[in-house]
Amino acid sequence: MRTHAPLTALQVITVDYAGSRPAAPGHFPLAEYAAAGVYAAAGAPFDVRPAQAPSAAPDAEDEESRLGALNGAIAAGVAEARRRGRAVLLAGGNCHHATGVLGGLQEAHGAGARIGLVWFDAHGDFNTPHTTLSGMLGGMPLAVCAGLALPRWREGARIAAPLPTDRIILTGSRDLDEPEEALLRATDVVLAAPAAGFLGADLAQAVGNLAARMDLLYLHIDADILDAAFQPNHFTVAPGGPDLAQTLAAVETVMATGKVAAYAVVSVFGLGEGREISVASGSALLRGGLEAWQRHGMA
Repeated sequence: MRTHAPLTALQVITVDYAGSRPAAPGHFPLAEYAAAGVYAAAGAPFDVRPAQAPSAAPDAEDEESRLGALNGAIAAGVAEARRRGRAVLLAGGNCHHATGVLGGLQEAHGAGARIGLVWFDAHGDFNTPHTTLSGMLGGMPLAVCAGLALPRWREGARIAAPLPTDRIILTGSRDLDEPEEALLRATDVVLAAPAAGFLGADLAQAVGNLAARMDLLYLHIDADILDAAFQPNHFTVAPGGPDLAQTLAAVETVMATGKVAAYAVVSVFGLGEGREISVASGSALLRGGLEAWQRHGMA
């Protein structure tokens, strides 16, 4: 018997920032999503709220502090939505902004809430300033969530309690820096296969084990989990990934727990050669995920 609530109301939080900076017009396809009516796939009333960095944030001296401020604003929107009993969808933006979603869930449900994170990505996003080969903060947000790096970012995002690594599933990752992979394997993060034929633990089993221990789940998708053919203009595209059908089947696996409280589809880019394919794939991830969420209910 299902004990979780149907998806009766949806709060859409749109992020038109690349990292902490306002994105160029059309950088993210938020206008296309709205025009195509993708959010209506939830089959529930929805509101759309753009995330807005505090006015002083762009003048902060360092990117870590600016990211903390922007993610704090995202967290406030997530927390308000959850207090009103709404499911939360994050659209646009990139993986930097996952920290605000986690912070908002903790603010609404308590720092001690048992929150699990299922992260779909071609990369690990688990670097720290000590392991990174590129220096890119975009390769660090999962490590920030776990409390392993950049405390000003984490605290600004209202993450009161770092997420224990045994509450994280990482799936689809096939482009890991060697020090990053070593760090991942020194933790309790589960590396799961997004579909049959890929390396990693069985996703269905891993998700089932996680959901049994958690009060709610956050499902986060970087569109570069998809094979390069489906995201040709992605800045960090990686070959050898799952196709759209395989990825949506994996999304269904997570939604079927009935414990998803927040869903994000990020890093879909609306400019450059191949943009039509990428936007169509991102729209399909949004529609398919929302339809699965409605079928299975939310935490």
